[in-house]
Amino acid sequence: MGKGLAGKTIALAASRKVDEMQTLIEKQGGVCRSYPLQGTVFLAVEDIAPEWRSIINGAPDWFVFTTGIGTDALIQAADEIGLKEELLGLLQRTPIALRGYKTLAVLKKQGITPEVVDEDGTTAGLIAALKKKEIDFNGKHIVVQLHGITLPRLTDYLEQQGAKVTTILPYQHIAPEAKVVEQLYQALHSGELDAVCFTTAIQVRELFDYVKQTGDYAQTLALLKSRVVAVAVGKVTAEALKEEGVTRIVTPEKERMGAMIIELAKYYKDPALS
Repeated sequence: MGKGLAGKTIALAASRKVDEMQTLIEKQGGVCRSYPLQGTVFLAVEDIAPEWRSIINGAPDWFVFTTGIGTDALIQAADEIGLKEELLGLLQRTPIALRGYKTLAVLKKQGITPEVVDEDGTTAGLIAALKKKEIDFNGKHIVVQLHGITLPRLTDYLEQQGAKVTTILPYQHIAPEAKVVEQLYQALHSGELDAVCFTTAIQVRELFDYVKQTGDYAQTLALLKSRVVAVAVGKVTAEALKEEGVTRIVTPEKERMGAMIIELAKYYKDPALS
């Protein structure tokens, strides 16, 4: 294996599989620093059961699922409250729109075929796919599964079409310790880092929320356009970086954490890129 990260210090904003990514970075000759910018906690079934039972009994006109892990959690919650078969029957009869290949895999496992699937794994891609279908949402009741953060662009679009939107959140993201975000910001601005790897959109937003509140936003963007490389595990994370104004983003074709590190090493090996 080559040493594409030789002499480079790479920050990881992830909280999962950090040891695996650190090993890959070190094999590529780099130094790894961990700044976990998120945690995930699943809500107790009793917390979401009443809402889920009400949704199932209400027989909405559409379901929109946005993550595989969230979709699976909701099916498991339905199972625990004795409504799994009723839910799966409802999903078989009700049009479904979804985002991401992992979400599609969860539903396919249950024998469910969606009506609308995005083309690129992003919220913008899902909205584009809905527009392409020219679906009449006026007066329709749509249930949207969130993924730890609100999706204003998606819910705004549906509401602008005249839909009544109900959201359900099977899990929440825990905010990182303030000192961890500050440490990443300081390392970024002190010239200690060559790249920052993000594995979820939440991590991007945690950093930029801090920057907007207490840091130098313009200088942070300038650093990410020049000296420090922003790395995204996939299209959704890259989309979040773009929304913050980051224009130089390294993203692997295969949306995996290991592939992300290898893609960064390739980036540094190619003088035309780096």
